[in-house]
Amino acid sequence: MIEPHVPQIIMSFTYRDYKIQIERDKFNKQDIYAAWVNYDKGCSIAVPYAATATEAVRKSKQLIDKRFNSII
Repeated sequence: MIEPHVPQIIMSFTYRDYKIQIERDKFNKQDIYAAWVNYDKGCSIAVPYAATATEAVRKSKQLIDKRFNSII
């Protein structure tokens, strides 16, 4: 039977009115990280893979700076 994926959110914070959630998972017995960005119209996976939580935070902030704020 296939086991469902349940995200393990280890950190959540607001950056420029967007909520960023950092998720930790395991792949080949190694911790990996992903970042989700939540905004008023939905959510997006900002960083599908990062080796560290710090890298996931940095890349998600870069995505917000480059993409989301250019729409406004």
